[in-house]
Amino acid sequence: MKIATWNVNSIRKRLDRVIPWLAEHRPDVLCMQETKVEDDAFPRTELEAAGYHVLCHGQKTYNGVALLSREPASDPVRGFGDGGDDAQARFLVASVGHVRVGTVYVPNGQSVGSEKFRYKLDWLGRWRQWLDAHADRGAEVAFCGDLNVAPEDRDVYDPVGWKDQVLCHPDERAALAEVCRFGLVDAFRQLHPEPGFYSWWDYRQLGFPKNHGLRIDMILCSPALAGRLTQAAIDRDARKGKDPSDHAPIIAEFK
Repeated sequence: MKIATWNVNSIRKRLDRVIPWLAEHRPDVLCMQETKVEDDAFPRTELEAAGYHVLCHGQKTYNGVALLSREPASDPVRGFGDGGDDAQARFLVASVGHVRVGTVYVPNGQSVGSEKFRYKLDWLGRWRQWLDAHADRGAEVAFCGDLNVAPEDRDVYDPVGWKDQVLCHPDERAALAEVCRFGLVDAFRQLHPEPGFYSWWDYRQLGFPKNHGLRIDMILCSPALAGRLTQAAIDRDARKGKDPSDHAPIIAEFK
């Protein structure tokens, strides 16, 4: 089984990139984030013609997540459903075969100490609570997405310059670690422990050509699924060329 995740930074702007990418890589599942479109305007027809079933959870202009699968997905859940603020479309979970797959877009947080930063920490806490209430540690589970946290200094091109900044702040790193303590394994790091791998590069100041990036996109697996992991990669080629997303796709394969 091949699972991929990609913050496309507007599915309507990147559709001409996504469809050829699907044809080339043929993932069984593609989780997308920051689709930036309401569900009734999602380009479902084009993606179905490419051979994929579509689940989406979107909103106008901002946020939005989607799950594409080669076989129909079932039992979708949109949002945490915990009585908290679910106005932002950031969380979609469904079953694809025997694997429970989530596509997740963690809030950016804007700046440390801001209201949006507090919202981010609260959102990560709600995710952990959702896992405790609804996820099965013994099942095959994958949560994929733009987590907007570089977990460690080895995930940052300039740890000194980014120290205590949003995306690298100790509080958000601790909150993501608490999510993972539910029993989730970082698929890419299981096979690639060395530094220098990134999934996001700023559009400005030649961030991508200089490889001034952060690794903030991940596939987090339950131990049952991680035990079947055979390959994990960041597709830097998808970040190249004209008008790319600022994120690269992450791909994991399981035997």
